[in-house]
Amino acid sequence: MPGDGTGWRAAQPGEQTVRLVFDRPQRLSRIWLLFIEPDTVRTQEFLLRWSPDGGKSFREIVRQQWNFGPPETIREAEDYRVELSGVTVLELAITPDKNRGDARASIAQWRLAG
Repeated sequence: MPGDGTGWRAAQPGEQTVRLVFDRPQRLSRIWLLFIEPDTVRTQEFLLRWSPDGGKSFREIVRQQWNFGPPETIREAEDYRVELSGVTVLELAITPDKNRGDARASIAQWRLAG
């Protein structure tokens, strides 16, 4: 991830929220997430949620924690099968280090299927 030119990485340490805002409501049947942390031992939490009304209200899809322990445990891959229709906003909130370290939020891949 860092240095390979792919994915997204926050400019600053701490919690981050990434939003996908759609021009028209979407139907989603699958959401893939891939997180990679090759350097820092940490506990990350993420919250994935969606909105049917342009972000006025949200419905939680999943909230999960993961322990990175490089060099053995550097990847977290998630594959969620969902039945969502009328999605106007998809939001991913990342707490990169539950122990309040100076880790930066990042995501290597975020893919969707309708």
